[in-house]
Amino acid sequence: MKTKLPLAFLALSLAITACKKDKDDPTPAEPGFRTTKVDYNALTATTSYNSPLFFDNNGDSTVDRTEGRVRLRMLKAIDAYGKSAASETKAISATALAGMFENTNNSFVAPYTDLNSSNLQLKSVTASSFSQADQESVHEDIIMAFNSIAEASESAAETAEEGKAGKLGTYLVDEYGIEWIQVISKSLIGGFQLDYIGNVLLSKGLDANNTELVAGKKYTQLEHNWDEAYGLLTVNDIYAATATDATKDPNESFLGSYVWEYNKEGYKKLHAAFLKGRAAIINNDKAVLKAQADLIRAEFEKAIASAALGYLGKWKPGATTTAANAHAIGEGVGFIYSLRFCKINGADAKFSDDILDNLLEGGFWGLYNDKVNAASDAIKAKFNL
Repeated sequence: MKTKLPLAFLALSLAITACKKDKDDPTPAEPGFRTTKVDYNALTATTSYNSPLFFDNNGDSTVDRTEGRVRLRMLKAIDAYGKSAASETKAISATALAGMFENTNNSFVAPYTDLNSSNLQLKSVTASSFSQADQESVHEDIIMAFNSIAEASESAAETAEEGKAGKLGTYLVDEYGIEWIQVISKSLIGGFQLDYIGNVLLSKGLDANNTELVAGKKYTQLEHNWDEAYGLLTVNDIYAATATDATKDPNESFLGSYVWEYNKEGYKKLHAAFLKGRAAIINNDKAVLKAQADLIRAEFEKAIASAALGYLGKWKPGATTTAANAHAIGEGVGFIYSLRFCKINGADAKFSDDILDNLLEGGFWGLYNDKVNAASDAIKAKFNL
């Protein structure tokens, strides 16, 4: 018996230009629209991302994180709706999930109904560093996952067991024991957040125009690419502002949360790197900009791989409940799927799918120690963990 998770994709080379908005043709900036350089030493751990250091000569902020924040809320809306199947013991709609992914048919529900009027969507920026064919394959995987959770939700009032969908404890799983909302959310952390931030905005996106203002705006396209990346990571003006190694900042979610949880050294570097990179754009310092982008991407990828390992490690037959084990594997599967977007470390779809193929034949119910250990060993070797 095999899980329905599709596991046959090939990653091709980066094949798209970075960003975006063809309608925003650049217009010449007034001479001297940025005359004040930013002193890197002026940036501290308490410097806000919306600092006056990033204002223009007229005293106007050049920072706009709106698009990133809107798309981050779209991810939250999909996650919340998917989880409602278990928490409210109800059937949910694959069509509604697909509508949220594409932002069509007024699919967002309260408290996210305002997103229906946005001209943004997640689908267009998910796996957007991939070739068109590979991007479409990822989109097909996500739609398949929407169908799988919707089908499982028809049995939300039942108790799951091998061969039967339903709830294990508080978690909704299919007949293979796969918790699809975790697969969906963790796959989108990689396919949407990691890929769009790291492999698009902070990669090809660094080649964007930095000498002319976007029409009608206070910023250049390069500034905006960097700002959008920050907005996709966090709603905070200071990422992980209240976090300690023991306590998460409650405002962080998805990628921002898992970097904190699974990369304790890396999360402390991210706010400083985003600040320094933003300052480097103002200073036209391409070397510093590239260095900060590379640092951010590396710490993100380390967090994704470490999270995959962490959840595999939480699968402990006999040590925890069956429900907890299934929940851990659902999250682990999503993060393993996301490894295909870890391009700095040389991972690709084949690497990710080979692990999943070996791990998931027979689904959750068919797991045993050798399978989990083999998956963990492959990830450790690839990411030097």
